[in-house]
Amino acid sequence: MVKIDSFGGSALTDRSIEVPDYNGSNKIPITYVPSRNLIFLSYAGGFAEIVNAQAIFIGVNALDYSGYPDCRPEFISSFQETLRLGTKRGVEGNSLEIITPLITLSKAEIIQLACKHNAPLHLTLSCYKGGEKACGTCDSCMLRKKGFREAGIPDPIEYI
Repeated sequence: MVKIDSFGGSALTDRSIEVPDYNGSNKIPITYVPSRNLIFLSYAGGFAEIVNAQAIFIGVNALDYSGYPDCRPEFISSFQETLRLGTKRGVEGNSLEIITPLITLSKAEIIQLACKHNAPLHLTLSCYKGGEKACGTCDSCMLRKKGFREAGIPDPIEYI
């Protein structure tokens, strides 16, 4: 079995690459994991076909995110077409649907939705640095803090 951390190429999968603090750049950051959602959706598509599921849900977001290409609507549409063309059920006219309920929501809207459904946000951690407590300075922490601030809801986790 090949583990994703054996690929390297990302600060999230290669311990020799430091996770940077937020810098507001529009460039795809070093925290991008090559083909991550492509891999997840490929596995999910194969499994969904085996168990005869009708849909795959994925929590990608194209608004308040770090610029990852595999979180965009264009990628999801393209992969939906790949499932239609590349699976038995797709060729037979019963393709899987990829559902992305968060893709057009802001972080604030996602947080409000989570609170509406009593999601245990105190158990969530968005930090890219992966410690016991969130760093508060990486891209993911900054987006989380901004989302809670804009939602008008106190963030229930502790930061370093």
